Amino acid sequence: MTLTVQNVDWEKAKHTLSRLREKVFVYEWRIPRECEFDQQDVHATHVLVLDNEKQEIATGRLTTRGEIGRVAVVPKFRGPEVYRTLFAALLENAHRLGLQQVYVQCDLEGVEYYQNQGFNPVGPVYMDAGIARQKMACSTAEFSLNRVDLTH
Repeated sequence: MTLTVQNVDWEKAKHTLSRLREKVFVYEWRIPRECEFDQQDVHATHVLVLDNEKQEIATGRLTTRGEIGRVAVVPKFRGPEVYRTLFAALLENAHRLGLQQVYVQCDLEGVEYYQNQGFNPVGPVYMDAGIARQKMACSTAEFSLNRVDLTH
């Protein structure tokens, strides 16, 4: 499959990005819509992944503070190629912005997984939309897509 990656502006791509995120987070994961969208969307760097038929299949964002989040992949496209492509684009943006660290917010089941990828827990466990989460951090210099199996 040939994938195309685009860095997109929130205001110009809001409808496309919202549709993808709603499909995954609101309808599939049942996260309240008001928890999914926030003021960080306007200032974040957004990535959109298209398949070889130019259909939008994935998105993710990088906040100005280095948080990688709102990673939404259409179910039938969830696999290593799409996740690697998406995270490579987000990491490239982190380097372009001069960020020294990137962060993810994961559920507690994902902590060990992210630790195996070079991330370390930061701060206490907290609740977000009814889900126990942990903030994890990794140096952009140490983050390696070669050791990442992002299908988790």
